[in-house]
Amino acid sequence: MAKNDNENQGRRDLRMPEDDEVFAVVTNMLGANRVEVRCADGVERTARIPGRMQKRIWIREDDVVLVEPWDWQDEKGDITWRYEKSEADQLRDEGHIQ
Repeated sequence: MAKNDNENQGRRDLRMPEDDEVFAVVTNMLGANRVEVRCADGVERTARIPGRMQKRIWIREDDVVLVEPWDWQDEKGDITWRYEKSEADQLRDEGHIQ
């Protein structure tokens, strides 16, 4: 087995951001299904947890998420995806997020 095969053995194909999405890290829980996030594009946004994720996917501080900024209000957005801790570590290892 080649060394490269060993390195990629634990690697999983992860959901990557689409055209209008950015990586973000949850910095603060605001309540009322809202969180504060620090996006990869350098903008601090208030993001909303949509109804389809509430009570199904629990979001906590320091979670890595995908945020879709609103077209009409750039400092706000919707969370579209949450990464598990192992997936977030893989994204950091591959250099997608800090």
